[in-house]
Amino acid sequence: MTFNEGMRIDTSTTSTSGGGRGPGRGIAIGGGVGGLLVLVVALFLGVDPSTVVPQQQIGTDAVDAPGFDLSQCQTGADANALAECRVVATGNSLDGVWSQLMPGYTRPQVHLFTRGVDTRCGAATSEVGPFYCPADQTAYFDVDFFNVLKDQFGSSGGPLAQEYVVAHEFGHHIQNLTGALGHSQGPGAAGATGGGVRTELQADCYAGVWAHHATITKQEGTGVPFLEPLSDKDIADALSAAAAVGDDRIQQKTTGQVNPEAWTHGSAAQRQKWFTEGYRTGDPNACDTFATNDLG
Repeated sequence: MTFNEGMRIDTSTTSTSGGGRGPGRGIAIGGGVGGLLVLVVALFLGVDPSTVVPQQQIGTDAVDAPGFDLSQCQTGADANALAECRVVATGNSLDGVWSQLMPGYTRPQVHLFTRGVDTRCGAATSEVGPFYCPADQTAYFDVDFFNVLKDQFGSSGGPLAQEYVVAHEFGHHIQNLTGALGHSQGPGAAGATGGGVRTELQADCYAGVWAHHATITKQEGTGVPFLEPLSDKDIADALSAAAAVGDDRIQQKTTGQVNPEAWTHGSAAQRQKWFTEGYRTGDPNACDTFATNDLG
């Protein structure tokens, strides 16, 4: 178990759906396993998404359907038992940590979906993986991604591996609030040392900052820390997830070669390095990936 069973889950900023389609606008950040968003090709892998996921037209086969029943998410025990509740509880802990670390912090929305979802950044299917849409300040998750991360991309699994994914997407929300998210687009964004990779590595570092504080930050109302003390295995699980979604590993797996100029998120080693830096220091100021020539 990683969540303190005495914590209470707040679902007030969370919504769910079973599918949908429709137009949108904006840029989605941090797609998970590669896929297509309306108006945007979310090249998480640096390769043609059709070589990774079954080819389909995004959103056209999605249907409106009931989403996950959030009434199942009440306590930390529920978060330890159900992946959907774990996402929500992780969001609660991130809100608790960042509200203390960042003056003016505002909570993002969280949306759990299956198959497809409509956002202000466009319509997406589950193949996109977890992502953050700055246009509606919402982090989107299909929890089936966690199985893909383990079964297809070699993550060791484990609760903190899943929580790292949530913390990374919340890292994009922090960047949206600070203005750093703009580095992910436009001139200078492409390539192994471009703004896009630096944006993603900073989000990894922010995930590490969260992990540093989540075991000591107490939830208002219950007075208990969000997470139990982290073990070496917990940290290894998070590092395994970070490495599994490194551009070099995914490119090697899907194309048989590594092309740094097509990187969008950074190598496995870089992602591990920056998560570790955030976890080691607990200091958001240590996550300035835009001010260093040494990305790892």
